[in-house]
Amino acid sequence: LKSNPSNNEEKEAQTQLTKSDELQRLHSQALSAYQREDYVAAISLLDEILAVCVWDAELRELRAECYIKEGEPSKAISDLKAAAKLKNDNTEAFYKISRIYYQLGDHELSLSEVRECLKLDQDHKQCFSLYKQVKKLNKQIESAEEFIREGRYEDAINKYDSVMQTEPEVPVYATRAKERICHCLSKNQQATEAIKVCTEVLQLEPTNVNALKDRAEAYLLEDLYEE
Repeated sequence: LKSNPSNNEEKEAQTQLTKSDELQRLHSQALSAYQREDYVAAISLLDEILAVCVWDAELRELRAECYIKEGEPSKAISDLKAAAKLKNDNTEAFYKISRIYYQLGDHELSLSEVRECLKLDQDHKQCFSLYKQVKKLNKQIESAEEFIREGRYEDAINKYDSVMQTEPEVPVYATRAKERICHCLSKNQQATEAIKVCTEVLQLEPTNVNALKDRAEAYLLEDLYEE
């Protein structure tokens, strides 16, 4: 404006300055909402700011935190992935993405993201600890699935028992393991046990199609046609 004053540019400069002041006000309000744990309000305010400040990694990370608190992990992942690209060596973003995928039960994507963190910093304590856990779990699940493909159902059951011991804190892994054990028992013609385990799965997930099919197979073995 100082270097080349003209009516058009002055008007544009004043508009930008007004917008800048408005965004700073919204930013203060967003931080205040976050601190008082009103995450819905914080997200709404951050949406307005990020519509203009598209490339702000810190704001995306803050909105991701709000999404996590509001139980919207997929939206958090989207913001964190953007933040990982926008900020160099953003190990924290990769760590958080990996943690979210892990909590959702997607161990393969979790492993992929935590490896990205370790590429940036091989001594990152949190990432290395998570990497060891996810790698172990991933290996057990892959091994169990290989046993199923080979028809070695007893070995697969034992391996899925190990999965539940490796990760007792995240319920989705126990549910998936029981679903696969139910499948193995049904295929192995251990009908009584299959019905018991499949029913446990269906109490947690009434619409689990795999467990319904495997329990149906087990009922057939027992001549329980109505069931």
